[in-house]
Amino acid sequence: MTPHAVEGRKLLNFASQIEDLTLEQAKQTAELPFIYPHVALMPDAHFGRGSAVGTVIPTLDAVIPAAVGVDIGCGMVAVRTTAGADRIAGLDLGALRKSIESAIPLSPGNNNRSLSRFAFTAERIAALEELAESNEVDLAHSRKWRFQLGSLGGGNHFIELCLDQEDRVWLFLHSGSRGVGNRIARKHIAIAQKLCAQWHVQLPNEDLAYLPAGTAELDAYLRDLEWAQRFAFENRAEMIDRFRQAFAHWIGADDPASVEVERVNCHHNYTVRETHAGQDVWLTRKGAVNAAAGVRAVIPGSMGTRSYVVRGKGHTGALCSAPHGAGRRMSRNAARKRFTEADLAAAMVGIEYRHGAAWIDEIPQAYKDIDVVMADAAELVEVEYELRQILNVKGT
Repeated sequence: MTPHAVEGRKLLNFASQIEDLTLEQAKQTAELPFIYPHVALMPDAHFGRGSAVGTVIPTLDAVIPAAVGVDIGCGMVAVRTTAGADRIAGLDLGALRKSIESAIPLSPGNNNRSLSRFAFTAERIAALEELAESNEVDLAHSRKWRFQLGSLGGGNHFIELCLDQEDRVWLFLHSGSRGVGNRIARKHIAIAQKLCAQWHVQLPNEDLAYLPAGTAELDAYLRDLEWAQRFAFENRAEMIDRFRQAFAHWIGADDPASVEVERVNCHHNYTVRETHAGQDVWLTRKGAVNAAAGVRAVIPGSMGTRSYVVRGKGHTGALCSAPHGAGRRMSRNAARKRFTEADLAAAMVGIEYRHGAAWIDEIPQAYKDIDVVMADAAELVEVEYELRQILNVKGT
C-alpha cells in the first residue's frame, strides 16, 4: 500500500487496518525530539507497552530501552530441508511432536537439565562467554543463563513443521533471549526511567524514557544489548539444530546436517546502527524485520495460518523494514473470554498440536489477517516461500 503520512508528524503508516490507540502511541513516539527522519508503522502494528508493536524508530544520539522491549532479539529461524511431503507421508506427526518436546524445554522457567546432551551446545556457550567477557557484561542476575540456551519460552513462541508451495518440508520456530534477556532489558529500562526523572524530562509516558549518547549508561546498555541479541540468535540456532536432529531421526536420516538445504535466522525486536536519509541513526525495530534490498527475513502468521520467507526491497519510507507477523487484533484476556477450547480445535483441523485450554489466547482469530498484512507489505518485500504448518508446538 502507499504509506499514509500523518499530518504534522514525523510518521508514515503502512497499515491499512489500525486501531486509534496504536496510532496515538506512534504519534507520541514520533514527537520525541531525537527522531530522524521519521517513525514507520508496519502493516501488523498493534498496541504495546510504551510504543506500539510494529514500530520502526530511528533515533539520533539516544536509544529507548523499552522500545527494544523485554524480549531482546526475539525473532524467527526457518530451515528448508531435503525432504518433500512424500518423504513424510504416513509418518506419525505425534511422535515427532513428542520428540521435539523432549529435546527443547517449553514454557517460561523450563530450562535444560544438562549442558552436555547435544555436542553443538558447548561451542555456542563458549562464544557467548567470550562476548560477555569482552563486553564486560555482568550476568550475575542470571547465573543459570547457560541452561536457558535452547529453550523456547511461552506466549506466542512456537515450533512448527511446515510445507511450502512446492510441498518441501521446512523447520520453523520463533523465540528470543529468554529470562536473561528479560532481566537485562528491565535493568536498563529502570535506569532510563530514573535518569529521565532526575533530569525532569517531560515524556508522554515513562516507557519512552531514553539513554542519551555520551553517557556511561548508554554505553553499558549497548554492550549488554549486543550480548542479548547474540544470545537470542544463538538460542534459535540451538533449538533449530535440536529440531533438525529430531526430524532427521524421525525420517530415518543418518546425518542431521545432511537434511538442511538453507537457513534464515532474523531478529524482529532489536536495535542496530544504520544509515537513513543521510544520517547514522540507532534504528530500533520493535516488531519489525530488516527488509533492506536483498536481505532475507521470515514473517510468521498465527498458529493455523500461513507464514512467509521473504526478501527485502529496501523501501526507504519504511526505513528498509517490514512486518514481523500477523500482529494481535485482540488482547490475550479478550481472546480467552471470547473463544473456547473447541473453537481452537476447529481452527487447527489438520494440524498436529498440543491440545488444551492453555493456548486459547493464541487462536488464529485473535490475530490480524496475514493476507491483509502481506498485501500491505507488497512494496516492502517479495515472497520467496509460502509456508503452511502441519505441526505446531507452543509453550504456555
